[in-house]
Amino acid sequence: MKKLFVMLFAFVLSISAYSQGKDVVDIAIGSADHTTLVAAVKAADLVTTLKDKGPFTVFAPTNEAFNKLPAGTVENLLKPENKAQLAKVLTYHVVSGNLDATAVVAAIKSGNGKAVLTTVSGGKLTASMDMGKVKLTDESGNSAFVTAADLKGTNGVVHVIDEVLLPK
Repeated sequence: MKKLFVMLFAFVLSISAYSQGKDVVDIAIGSADHTTLVAAVKAADLVTTLKDKGPFTVFAPTNEAFNKLPAGTVENLLKPENKAQLAKVLTYHVVSGNLDATAVVAAIKSGNGKAVLTTVSGGKLTASMDMGKVKLTDESGNSAFVTAADLKGTNGVVHVIDEVLLPK
């Protein structure tokens, strides 16, 4: 267990060191755990938007999170004819502003245990605490946990999550 903690801590430190001087897109590009997300951002033509000055708070699902979706979902979303739907899913993971972990937890506390975040797509995510971790719940009741927080970029912050959240 101690060895796992040390390895996880080293991983977070290496990502944090890499994120210095990089924007939120560059942070994802530099992560081997986010190749599906990067491919999706490119397919949806969102690279330029997310390289803008922001600030953005990005809840970035890992490759493993995308793999949990029903078979064929990612492939279907990546088709050119589904670009608008893909963009909606991706922008559902982005909130305007620079919400680091401290700000998210403070919002949860001031909201009596819940904070409703409006995404760039216009949807809502509900942030709460569960077993000491930040949990995000989408509009259909599906949840994701933040597994790495505060990967700070020049135009915002990235928080890694373990599930893909879907808008209604």
